[in-house]
Amino acid sequence: MPWRNLSYPLLLGNLEVRPTMPTPRGWQRLRSLRFEVVERSMLPALEPGDRILVDRAAYRHAPPQPGEIVVLRDPEGTEEPRVKRVAEPPGPLPAGSVWLLGDHPEESRDSRQYGAVASRLLLGRAWYRYFPRSREGML
Repeated sequence: MPWRNLSYPLLLGNLEVRPTMPTPRGWQRLRSLRFEVVERSMLPALEPGDRILVDRAAYRHAPPQPGEIVVLRDPEGTEEPRVKRVAEPPGPLPAGSVWLLGDHPEESRDSRQYGAVASRLLLGRAWYRYFPRSREGML
């Protein structure tokens, strides 16, 4: 299992994700998700055990930019979310799709195997690591 979801569940189709930690600002609760990374595909940027916040509204008005880390529904059809980095495509992409790569190619299944990914599969942009404290900060 590449992810451990935290707090209470929210169902998105067949995918169960869990909203962010409670805050006094209700909009933040609705806008963010939090995840614990348990796969090695994004080493060294994200390590197993890292906990991250994901902005669900990041791509409502603008497409993902190369270099951003995103969380997405698995394009291969499993129910587990994946984390990848947006990359420059090797050629023209179909409209509404992105090219995604893992930072650690030996450990990653990504667009090199399954091609361009439909933007509708993106859950949001990973923007902050809140645990471990020694690695806390913006992504």
